[in-house]
Amino acid sequence: MTMCRITTILRFGLLAAASALLASCGGSDGDEKEVVVYSSVDRVFAEPVLRQFEKNARIRVRAVFDTEETKSTGVLNRIIAEGKQPQADVFWSGDPMRPYQLIRRGLVEPYTARSAAALPSHAKGREWTGVAARARVLLVNTEQVLSNPPTSISDLASPRWKNRVAMANPLFGTTTMHVAALFSIWGDAEAQHFLDSVKANGVRIAASNGEVKRLVSGGEVAWGVTDTDDANEALASGAPVRIVFPDQEAFGTLVMPTSVVVIRGARHKQAAQALVEYLASAETEKYLAEHGAHLPLQPDVAPPQGLPSAGKLRAMEVDYGQLAVTIERIQPWLREWAGL
Repeated sequence: MTMCRITTILRFGLLAAASALLASCGGSDGDEKEVVVYSSVDRVFAEPVLRQFEKNARIRVRAVFDTEETKSTGVLNRIIAEGKQPQADVFWSGDPMRPYQLIRRGLVEPYTARSAAALPSHAKGREWTGVAARARVLLVNTEQVLSNPPTSISDLASPRWKNRVAMANPLFGTTTMHVAALFSIWGDAEAQHFLDSVKANGVRIAASNGEVKRLVSGGEVAWGVTDTDDANEALASGAPVRIVFPDQEAFGTLVMPTSVVVIRGARHKQAAQALVEYLASAETEKYLAEHGAHLPLQPDVAPPQGLPSAGKLRAMEVDYGQLAVTIERIQPWLREWAGL
């Protein structure tokens, strides 16, 4: 065999080995330089995190966000509709319930971030990883409520607050999860009676948690139910408000980790897993705590000023997977309740 022939064989052998290595890293054709994420986390908080990942990892991020009015349902339904031909690689959800709706349909590839080892058991699963949480709180206007503020979600139905309270539409967003949790701990009959009483009490149904914040901050209602990030924005704006974590002496406050999953059949699987690792990192939790008033799940991340970490709250004891089943079951009743 000539030296030229040997050199040629060695050259092709090395090229083949390099190609195999690139393929194992997901980068043989450059596909892993991109990742597609669908997100129901508020864009104002999520987008800077995704751009930082893009900068650090040198992987282009294509993001699709929910609107405020269809929070958590728009991209979720899109993933379901695209099930046989997935376009998303990652779903970053504003709560842990929606991923279970995908898990039940076989649309999620099991993957848990390495940092999940430090998380409490309720903030992770075989298929998903929890990231900094929000909580459902009562936002109280201190000029409208001078004494004896509300302390429970049940106060929505109290005659004392007739026509003076607001909550977001329970067909969307975190309010849906909150309602499902009440059905879970109270049972159907009591939960339906409660919501009927809420309607009879003249509770104002807002388009979103952000609108609840606006109504309370402006004094149009005395108080409302919203999430910690919206409530903290009201505080930061100088509005005359305070935050109450409801039912701390009873069944607890609903705590909702944001959660991230890899979509089954993801076209950019390696990049998807890299993004999951970044979203579940202490760096991301720190950013969300400082900029979005999210409650850290990892013990080494400091909570937002004036707010507790998730582990310091008395939390409602709920099964997030079961809540996903519950909300689908009660959707017809909720639509009728909402007049749709």
